[in-house]
Amino acid sequence: MGEFAFEFGAATAAGNECSTNDDAHGSFVESEVSLVFAVADGVGGWEGGKMASKLAVEATLGAYQGNPTAWGPAKRLVRAVQQANIEIHDRVLIVPELARMATTLTAVSIDNGVLNAAHVGDCRLYIVRDGRVRQLTKDHTVAGRRTRLGLLSKGHARNHPDRRNLTRSLGPELIVRIDRITTPLVEGDVVLLCTDGLYVALEEQNLEQCTSHRDAGTACRVLIDAANERGTVDNLTVAMVRITGPTPAANLPPGWRARFHSLFRR
Repeated sequence: MGEFAFEFGAATAAGNECSTNDDAHGSFVESEVSLVFAVADGVGGWEGGKMASKLAVEATLGAYQGNPTAWGPAKRLVRAVQQANIEIHDRVLIVPELARMATTLTAVSIDNGVLNAAHVGDCRLYIVRDGRVRQLTKDHTVAGRRTRLGLLSKGHARNHPDRRNLTRSLGPELIVRIDRITTPLVEGDVVLLCTDGLYVALEEQNLEQCTSHRDAGTACRVLIDAANERGTVDNLTVAMVRITGPTPAANLPPGWRARFHSLFRR
């Protein structure tokens, strides 16, 4: 069996109707088998949105690198996001002009074929596998909550006025609830992390089409161009990882392997 490997790309743009970009993204490669990356979307139209997203990404990546490796990727990631939230909250207390500063954030660690994510807000994390697209994160918005309760269809939620109304973000509270996600990956998987400026403009089938048979860097630029061509009015950011080598999930016993792949047949 060959060695685990991956390729990474990212891209961002202001969108068609924005003069500034309040999104932020960042990444670092910890080892040949470990990558950490994050995407944030500062609360648009409010003082400090750009500062909040930049601080969230920088603080998360910095805290992750400083956290003990003995904790493991999942704990390191969640603690890093909590630290980023505290830093943003403290900045709000010190600078009255930034009283409404907030941001969404989704951070991802891929370590030897296992994905861990820490999620707050409405950035989305997808896996594309065998031509199927699966959203791993929940939108922490009023529209997202109504959709999960069956009160709003996915189609109506797409352009619903409440899709921008966040129910959870970094900054407003000293302690923030963080969604934790862990899943094994397999060779050929595409991990896609993006802000709402991208996924509101593009359907899930477009995500698969734009990433298929393209390297990660090219795919990110194609996704940005496609969303802009469809008239997205918001800032848009995307980060993508393609797994190009075998992972430990390939060695799962047959029963577990079938159960694992069944997640994408639901």
